[in-house]
Formats: sequence, structure tokens, C-alpha cells
Amino acid sequence: MKKLFSLLSIVGIIAISNCTRVPDNHDPILGIWAKTESFSLEGKSANTTREEWIFNDVYLGRYQRYSNSELIFYTDFKWSQENGSYSLIYGDPQVTDITVSLEKAKEPEVLTLDNGSVFATRE
Repeated sequence: MKKLFSLLSIVGIIAISNCTRVPDNHDPILGIWAKTESFSLEGKSANTTREEWIFNDVYLGRYQRYSNSELIFYTDFKWSQENGSYSLIYGDPQVTDITVSLEKAKEPEVLTLDNGSVFATRE
């Protein structure tokens, strides 16, 4: 009887855990956002720095920094939305947490800082 009860308990736990569902997230920030900066010194080739933020639907993301197309740094971040502002909380102390706003009226769509400057552009 004890074995039967244990078996039924295990089957019940598995059935309940398989029935849970992650709600669909259709937030407009989902996708890839990027910022590219390029500069050159006299007589030297241009140095390009590219930053990417990849937002996924479970409120997580990946931040990547490239220098001349070579990946030099990456870390994960959590994101949340409150009253039209998005908070990005990084998993690495080298990157400062930040809050941005989505500007849908502009084409392409941009993420802006509190002072109105462009933080990143939708890819």
C-alpha cells in the first residue's frame, strides 16, 4: 500500500508540473536592439564598437559587446516593465543597471534614456 501511495504521489506531482504554463509575453521590447559607434584616429583604420541587447519573453536577456566584429564581453540581464519604463538589471558588476523607455513613434523604434538620448535601435 505504501508503494502504491508513493507511486500515485509521484505521478500526481509530474501531472501537475506538466500542466503549468508560462504565460505568453507579447511585449513590444522583445527582440534585438543595438548601438554601434565608430571612430578613427589619423592614419589608422576605423575602430567599431557594437553593443547588442537581446530581450526574450521570460524577462531575461543577453548583453553583448563587440570590437571590430569580435565578441569581447557578454553577460545576462533581467528586465522588467513598469509604467512604460524598462529596467535592465545585469548579472555582472562591470555593467551598470539602467532604465530606458521605448519610443514607438520613431522609425526605426528606439530605446531612450531619461534625458531623451538614444540608447539603442531595434534591429
